[in-house]
Amino acid sequence: MLIKVVTAMGRTWHPEHFVCTHCQEEIGSRNFFERDGQPYCEKDYHNLFSPRCYYCNGPILDKVVTALDRTWHPEHFFCAQCGSFFGPEGFHEKDGKAYCRKDYFDMFAPKCGGCARAILENYISALNSLWHPECFVCRECFTPFVNGSFFEHDGQPYCEVHYHERRGSLCSGCQKPITGRCITAMAKKFHPEHFVCAFCLKQLNKGTFKEQNDKPYCQGCFVKLFS
Repeated sequence: MLIKVVTAMGRTWHPEHFVCTHCQEEIGSRNFFERDGQPYCEKDYHNLFSPRCYYCNGPILDKVVTALDRTWHPEHFFCAQCGSFFGPEGFHEKDGKAYCRKDYFDMFAPKCGGCARAILENYISALNSLWHPECFVCRECFTPFVNGSFFEHDGQPYCEVHYHERRGSLCSGCQKPITGRCITAMAKKFHPEHFVCAFCLKQLNKGTFKEQNDKPYCQGCFVKLFS
């Protein structure tokens, strides 16, 4: 008389006694796993002992990604912002989440005071902001600053000429900055040596000139030209 037996784990069993330690179902000819000398059906073994995917909490049966001190199904390890999978450049971590390079810098990198885009590499620190080197230019003419020298007005950088233009301190005669004494006349400002008669070009004093068509004239030229 033949008796069916199961040989497993170096022992022999009645088939009805070779059961999963957890669910007590007969294993029969199905795959099983052994742990601490006990047999488990495939389903219960993975549910009980396989690493868990951080995203779906399901057991990981095959390939696994280990990152951020956690384990993931490869198909569940993606950018927390856009959902794209990570390429050769890898990922960046913030507050326990993984981000692709683009989203990480868009969301968390410092922003340029000029263009408001993310700063990824070299930068200039000025006016309590960070700037791409190519963006740190005069806000009026977009000229780079020589030797890094600039003038600030309303929190923005300007070259010397446009700084004084914004402040209303350009000489109306030579269009250059006034840094010392000046004459204010006809709602304009002048270097003293550039406040001259529009006809004879002699230097004028603020109180001794005549105005015609928004131009200053000495007394003699005014009488000669307009009387």
